[in-house]
Amino acid sequence: MSTVERVGAGPASDSGDPAAGPAAGSGAASEARRRHDATVDELVRAYRAVPAGTPVRLGKRTSNLFRFGTPAPDPVLLDTSGLAGVIEVDRAARTADVQGMCSYEDLVAATLPHGLMPLVVPQLKTITLGGAVTGLGIESTSFRHGLPHESVLEMDVLTPAGELVTAAPDTEHADLYAAFANSYGTLGYALRLRIELQPVKPYVRLTHHRFRTAEEATAALAAFARPDGPADFVDGTVFSDREHYVSVGRFVDVPTPGAQVSDYTGMDVFYRSLQRRPVDHLTVHDYLWRWDTDWFWCSRAFGVQVPAVRRVWPKRYRRSDVYRRLVALDQRYQASNTVRRALGRPEEEMVVQDVEIPTPRLPEFLAAFHEHVGIAPVWLCPLQLRGDRTWPLYPMEPHTPYVNVGFWSSVPVGADREEHNRFVERLVADLDGHKSLYSTVHYGETEFWERYNGTAYRAVKQRYDPAGRVPDLFTKVGGGA
Repeated sequence: MSTVERVGAGPASDSGDPAAGPAAGSGAASEARRRHDATVDELVRAYRAVPAGTPVRLGKRTSNLFRFGTPAPDPVLLDTSGLAGVIEVDRAARTADVQGMCSYEDLVAATLPHGLMPLVVPQLKTITLGGAVTGLGIESTSFRHGLPHESVLEMDVLTPAGELVTAAPDTEHADLYAAFANSYGTLGYALRLRIELQPVKPYVRLTHHRFRTAEEATAALAAFARPDGPADFVDGTVFSDREHYVSVGRFVDVPTPGAQVSDYTGMDVFYRSLQRRPVDHLTVHDYLWRWDTDWFWCSRAFGVQVPAVRRVWPKRYRRSDVYRRLVALDQRYQASNTVRRALGRPEEEMVVQDVEIPTPRLPEFLAAFHEHVGIAPVWLCPLQLRGDRTWPLYPMEPHTPYVNVGFWSSVPVGADREEHNRFVERLVADLDGHKSLYSTVHYGETEFWERYNGTAYRAVKQRYDPAGRVPDLFTKVGGGA
């Protein structure tokens, strides 16, 4: 048990080599837990020692957020380097105790040797478990398993008030457990999470189905993405208004005889394979990270998909976090727009968003998006909440199928510099959808709280941050805090 006072104490946590994942009951797991407790003690003490009114941030090496506003001046950075591992993998219970700053790359490396994986593995390696839970994560298992926070059984949270609490359903901190998803750190930091796992097989067999119209593709997504259906993975890619693919994956023990097992970390680019390879096989590891090597298709902005460039671009730097750092530098110094102005070209607005649209309304969204925004390709990922539970800060309807639409590029700006992003926000609202908050937000404050349940948020915020130590959700995602 941690020596720091715990409010509503639950089981203590553990930490260890992120690629090792000690098994339940092992001496390594016990040692990992002791190291975790000591790290938590030090972090809580450091947080409580920061004077009131001083900005505080977690000292993370990477970020997958796309908000590049001005950060708070001279924040105190809390050392989280000791909270980036897997504490314990319980193969029998199919659970793992994981530290909040553990990346999915390390989490998968720890669970796959046990024949297990998280229920939902967001597609970028450096997304952390705590980040996916306090934000929102999604992937091609989400049609059955929902979002990452739905597989959390309990979590230890350091609240803005400096308390360490264990939040779980049907406990005294059930309000924090429910509101944590989509709170983006404004209700506290998850230091340990116990999550459910699922069994895997060594390979994934992929079938890519091509459709000419959005209506046909939507019908196929709905048919393949039944939670009780045979598919293990379902997602889609839209290349144009006349070229849509729905990709269906199944776990298999061995590849089809004579089939090639593909590797998209080399010269081949995964998304291009959809157009020329109707059936494909990948190892389960390579399937989980199929999008990371080229950041879906966004590596093309850096020339990495040009064969001559790809040959000399070191393989270890073909990663989403490398590309994201390049984008952050460009946004900080506005290098691309400076070049465009010098060449007499219009500046461009970054349109990087993920939105959830009710499945029947997907063709409406795509038609308007193609006409007014025009980014391609576009990613599609079906999802549905796992059961009857609702999550107040991201109020999707239970038992209702949605499709996540992801689009990540830049487009020439018009007279209104927020033209395209604001158009997307209005379109999503008109179609009864929801928008993730990892990127730019252009809602006014009143509209924002109407869409993200300000009444529920303020009640939880008041309980766990009564002094307003941490900026609220609107200030953080809409005001650049």
